[in-house]
Amino acid sequence: MKLTSKSLNRGALARIPETLQAALDTGELSGFVTLVWHKGEIVQVDAIGQRDIEAGLPMQRDTIFAIASMTKPVTTVAALQLIEEGKLKLESPIREWLPEFSNPRVLKDAAGPIDDTEPVVRDITVEDLMTHRSGLAYDFSSKGPIAKAIREKLGGAISPAKPPEAWLADLASLPLSYQPGERMHYSLSTDVLGLLVGRVDGKSFRESLKDRVLDPLNMSDTDFWVPPEKRDRAANIYQFNVAAGKLLRAEWAVQRASVLPSMCSGGGGLYSTVDDYIQFAHMLVDQGEVNGVRLLSEDTVQLMRTNRLTPEQRQMPFLGMPFWTATGFGLGVSVVMDPEKLVGAGSKGSFGWPGAFGTWWQADPQEQLIVIYMIQNDRDLSPEAIAALSTAQPTAATMALPTFQKGVYAALED
Repeated sequence: MKLTSKSLNRGALARIPETLQAALDTGELSGFVTLVWHKGEIVQVDAIGQRDIEAGLPMQRDTIFAIASMTKPVTTVAALQLIEEGKLKLESPIREWLPEFSNPRVLKDAAGPIDDTEPVVRDITVEDLMTHRSGLAYDFSSKGPIAKAIREKLGGAISPAKPPEAWLADLASLPLSYQPGERMHYSLSTDVLGLLVGRVDGKSFRESLKDRVLDPLNMSDTDFWVPPEKRDRAANIYQFNVAAGKLLRAEWAVQRASVLPSMCSGGGGLYSTVDDYIQFAHMLVDQGEVNGVRLLSEDTVQLMRTNRLTPEQRQMPFLGMPFWTATGFGLGVSVVMDPEKLVGAGSKGSFGWPGAFGTWWQADPQEQLIVIYMIQNDRDLSPEAIAALSTAQPTAATMALPTFQKGVYAALED
């Protein structure tokens, strides 16, 4: 890939907070922390708004955020390390370590009766988990009886309420929505991948992740909970209540953050800061090594950042939208394939993955640019709400991210 020689106009970057403040002024969001890294240097960090409206506490650079699905790439890196060590292969059937999936059934109709099933045509593989082609599902990515069954058996997608073994057994008792390998269907695959990492390592997934990724990268504020001594740095999660005309705090999220769960979700359980996550993103944009610490080989990083979806799979909608028009999906991250069709901004080969509460990051190897965007915006993740996304009208909350993305890229100049 040919690297560009562009620089970032600091004056243009300095105007970005004004555009984000405009979104805050609508009352739909509580605050932001954003970071821009370019050619090995953090060039701008902005903290705008409040992390705790009730207490009047401002956003700060070290504010801790629930990053939800930004956890997925971190989990995937730990699994890729096991592949490099020869303990796993992409094509390995997961039943070798997760016998719960020795004999799964598949729904004949993904939205049909839960007992109308057929056998799998092949085993679920490690690659299937990394690319969400396992046939597993989320309740909010599904329709019909399977959505209800997942919700009733497993609880919330972000914070499972059961111990790992019980959670895994319950998940495996449900039919798959699709045949393994058939399509990219957003799912609990990365949660399963995390439990697989722990079993191969012979320890809890949390211990594996700390040993393999978090501690080597000095991500000291990244964990599956916010301990008491750090709790005043945590940003509350808010949802704009139309009837009340204001933001209301998500009380469930306050409780979730304060307890270390028995089931640490590899798909969405981490809390982190911009300075922690830049270490992770920097490692990937620099081919697996940062500050003298190598986590992955260059070949593995390139594999991770290469689209794995077939042309037919990219034609299928993602949460009701044509998401893959501009992008593909590698191993744990999306990859920009057609920049001209992006809603936001990015060069060909840029990669990243967002979180359900509005957090987002993207690494752009061509421009040697990393952009991180942190907010805490509670969203309705019911199947009905997700189905309505494709026709929903843009709001200040939803337009803030693409405005930020375009602002950063507009600051690039020869």
